[in-house]
Amino acid sequence: MLNENIKALRKAKGLSQEELAIKLNVVRQTVSKWEKGLSVPDAGMIIQIAEALDTTVNVLLGEEIPVSEESDFIETLAAKLEVLNEQYSKQNEYRRKIWRVVFTVVLIVSAISLIRYLLFFGSIYHMKNIGDASATTSVTVIGGGDVSALIPFFYYLSVLKPVFINVLAVITSIVGLCRTQKTTV
Repeated sequence: MLNENIKALRKAKGLSQEELAIKLNVVRQTVSKWEKGLSVPDAGMIIQIAEALDTTVNVLLGEEIPVSEESDFIETLAAKLEVLNEQYSKQNEYRRKIWRVVFTVVLIVSAISLIRYLLFFGSIYHMKNIGDASATTSVTVIGGGDVSALIPFFYYLSVLKPVFINVLAVITSIVGLCRTQKTTV
């Protein structure tokens, strides 16, 4: 309701999100979040929004309060903001839980893939053979007739690329799980 009223009154006034944001000394993205219902302005900001849109806070909140009840206005405003903040915190909690599930799944899949790769495909065995002169592994030889050099680096890189990718996924998942951990206040 508040988000729709902000948007409708802004458009009726002929202001863009950027212009309203400049009047309120906030960034355009903040106005966008208010209009999408992703965040709620605090009580002081609601008063500033009402002034910038040449309306009353009552109209902005979507109801008319008779003049005789203006003494209860602050309490009513605080109650409405509390409800909106509670809804916003529930949305954030839901998103936090979804991200935790995503990071957990990525962590499990990456760890299993990493273990499977290291154990079952014998990449370590292949890497040991590359330095062995009797091994049948082909190796690129560069250099002149007097100084030849084995370049197994690219072989190691190609063999270890999946390991690097999985290690990065594991680290990213662990960091993501730590960042989405519920904080107790």
